[in-house]
Amino acid sequence: MPHPDIVVRPATDSDHAAWLPLWRGYQAFYKVDLPRQTTETTWARLMNPQEPMHLALAELHGQVAGIVHFIEHRSCWSPLNSLYLQDLFTAAELRGQGVGRALIEFVYAQAPRLGAGKVHWLTHESNTEAMLLYDRIADKPGFLQYRKNL
Repeated sequence: MPHPDIVVRPATDSDHAAWLPLWRGYQAFYKVDLPRQTTETTWARLMNPQEPMHLALAELHGQVAGIVHFIEHRSCWSPLNSLYLQDLFTAAELRGQGVGRALIEFVYAQAPRLGAGKVHWLTHESNTEAMLLYDRIADKPGFLQYRKNL
């Protein structure tokens, strides 16, 4: 269960300084280094209410402990939209206290408000620690991802 002192809230423009180290930590976890322009574009999209992209922060004892980015999109399989939970990251020193679960549950709670009937995400097969949580709070449908970067 999430720590009772975890507060999850939508981010605001003033959260950039708290978000950026976690965003960089997420990239380091996946061994990528996105260009500064990509980070700036991502932040601008997350802060633009006209964009289908959202950012929430989890705070524990007043400290930003984690982030989640999620994106609204259409589906050919449902009249309802879906939410793609694209990025989820908890500060290493605050893991194991329910921050990740609280962030996912926040996204679940946003789904009806955004007209979404499903939340879905991907993780790397080596992310076994996170999968211990994911296996408890979501279904694993068995699909494999294929892609070609262009």
